[in-house]
Amino acid sequence: MNVKKISILALFSFVVTSGVFAQQITRFGVVDTAKVYQAYFRNSAPVRNYESKKAEFQREITKRTEEIQTLKQQKTESLSAGDESKALKLDSDIIKKTDALTEYTNAKNVELESMKRNLQNSDSFYKKLYSVLERVAENEGFSMILSLQQNNAILWYSSSVDVTDKVISELGL
Repeated sequence: MNVKKISILALFSFVVTSGVFAQQITRFGVVDTAKVYQAYFRNSAPVRNYESKKAEFQREITKRTEEIQTLKQQKTESLSAGDESKALKLDSDIIKKTDALTEYTNAKNVELESMKRNLQNSDSFYKKLYSVLERVAENEGFSMILSLQQNNAILWYSSSVDVTDKVISELGL
């Protein structure tokens, strides 16, 4: 055999052998679902409604806070003028308004959080997201897509990396 044939035979053997013993490389991708969510819903009516309510609540909180500050200033002026009865009445008003502001803020924060949770749990959004994740992962050769926001959260995986049946078989079950 000449050297050229031996070289070709050796190269062919190497290629075949390396193909047989090559392991599949698992590629992982990550997704910032919060960023995807924000981009998807940026111009949607439910998000505009959420942002509108949030701004409305903030305006009311600012207005009430300014009223309390005005009452505190009046109390200081009353104390300086020696009008303790007016200062006591103002102090009572300040406490009532501060308590009302705290209750209002807590209630509105709960309301906003509920609205936000409803937006984030939109079934149609997640169905579309998972469909797109699968398509992108398969097109890009990823075996698994992980979430940046949630520790150990697998958003999508290829069935080629699932070894459940092999484990069951090895256990003799």
